[in-house]
Amino acid sequence: MTIRLDVAGIGVGPFNLSVAALLAPLSELKTGFFERRPAFDWHPGMMLPGTRLQTSFLKDLVTSADPTSPYSFLAYLVAKQRFYRFINAEFPRIERREFADYLRWVAQQLPNLHFGSEIRDVRHNGDCFVLSFADRQIEAEQLVVATGSVPHVPDWGAPHLGEQALHASQYMTTPLNLTGKRVVVIGGGQSGAEIVLDLMGGARGELASLTLVSRRPTLEPLDESPFTNEFFTPDYVGAFHRLPEERKPAIVERQKLASDGISPDTLRELTQALYVADFLDPAQSRPSLLPFREVCAMRRDGKALRLSMHNGFNGEDEQLSADVMIFATGYRTALPSCLAPLSERIRRDRNGRLALREDFSADWNGPAEQRLFFQNAGRLSHGIADPQLSLAAWRSAIIANSLLGRRHYNDSDAAAPLHWTAPEQPAASSAKAA
Repeated sequence: MTIRLDVAGIGVGPFNLSVAALLAPLSELKTGFFERRPAFDWHPGMMLPGTRLQTSFLKDLVTSADPTSPYSFLAYLVAKQRFYRFINAEFPRIERREFADYLRWVAQQLPNLHFGSEIRDVRHNGDCFVLSFADRQIEAEQLVVATGSVPHVPDWGAPHLGEQALHASQYMTTPLNLTGKRVVVIGGGQSGAEIVLDLMGGARGELASLTLVSRRPTLEPLDESPFTNEFFTPDYVGAFHRLPEERKPAIVERQKLASDGISPDTLRELTQALYVADFLDPAQSRPSLLPFREVCAMRRDGKALRLSMHNGFNGEDEQLSADVMIFATGYRTALPSCLAPLSERIRRDRNGRLALREDFSADWNGPAEQRLFFQNAGRLSHGIADPQLSLAAWRSAIIANSLLGRRHYNDSDAAAPLHWTAPEQPAASSAKAA
């Protein structure tokens, strides 16, 4: 017998985990979220000891939508019997490893998650969505799609991936003995800085040399000042979504450091490590930091790899050789391949991006009451917060309420102190002078 769900989720990362946590207590909806991996695991390759989240632990999977949820980070602390120890430790930001454990803990409790379930394709048969697995089919009225992120390596580096060149996402899961090696880390964001600090500490052996290459003009800090953080609020997302399509890309680009800079704590730790290496412990591995370099090409040079770079500061061309290259070059979003049969039915904007409504549902040519909601696909439709954890619970509340057809979860907040558009003018007084 074919199972029919009200809501099927494709993929289980943090974003769909959040939606699943809000939908699980609702008996009126039959839901199931499917993931090909055997268990939940959040960025295992970047769980470096001591690395911390760049956002508050209160911005967890559920709290802004439902602070009474049993799937909050505070509920996790209580369940693990470490609530008071956590408070007394006064962490300015929690360790990434602990947040990953929290996510895993939620995943282990939810009854509507199905791991080891790879969806081969998704079609619409005129009546509903049909999800095909190796051994069965499941029907669903609505879909919530986690677009997921895949490691990004520049075109000039991709042909060299292997033992001598790897993406940062593999850093902690790849056995690396780099003793006596010349190592180059490419990328001047948070991941690049964290890997440099780890290598300076000798975690992978005593290096012959360590170099960080970045096309940014310097190691730039994350802008987490109060008014910049207004970009990560429901009020701003609503205002941004209403903008004309052609205005959005330039605005997002100007806001880059609101989400893609290095944490001030990490920068402080790095500059202190450099001070110690220069003046107090000369035996410690001391990296060369090369900002403002645009890598143009990579080629094999005997047993080594050689970079050709352009120095944007003095305009000169440079060469750099290494035994091992680590690409801290970020991620790109990608639609699950199982959606290929529906791809041509989903409308895109003039640049080929998904056209998402305010509730994160896509515009498609199927029945209006049967919708596809997309997570982590709206950076240029809903703003810079879209790929971040900051608004995960709020977005999940928007999706859950839309699925229910009513406002069950909190999905709003006070208006921002900044006016994104012209404020309404008070009406002129009609009182007559005495």
